[in-house]
Amino acid sequence: MYRLEEETDADWWEVEALYDLCFAPGRTALSSYRLRDGVATVAELCLVLRDGDGTLAAVIRYWPVRVGGRRVLLLGPVAVHPTRQGEGLGGLLIHESLAEARKLGWERVLLVGDAPYYSRFGFWKIDGVEMPPPTNPDRVLALELQPGAWEGVRGKVTKFAPG
Repeated sequence: MYRLEEETDADWWEVEALYDLCFAPGRTALSSYRLRDGVATVAELCLVLRDGDGTLAAVIRYWPVRVGGRRVLLLGPVAVHPTRQGEGLGGLLIHESLAEARKLGWERVLLVGDAPYYSRFGFWKIDGVEMPPPTNPDRVLALELQPGAWEGVRGKVTKFAPG
């Protein structure tokens, strides 16, 4: 039995420890982190999944960014504790958070990841959207939460600034 909840400030250190465990050292030096610096998460979409004992099993976060001046959700990171991998927890977090993003009125999502994994959620390699270097363009994936939401949306991915 798992408990799915919105991440709180009290979860921060535990969530960061799980990201450190699941990703290589230096993860915060990746280009996607430069887009997150100083920008608040989309809190309603940042979820934690805990087992019956309250142990953190999986997490997902989202940030707003802009592409061609348009508002876009940047998915990630998503992490599952190594002892819980293969149970479908990452997929559960992705499905639940994307459904909530649709309800909240978000139209498009972007991520940097493995196409074979994320294609099962509807993501595809998008051309003409440039993450800050040194991102591999083959790993820049997109999803429409509303039909046609990515039509004509191209350009550099930039840090979100309200307006």
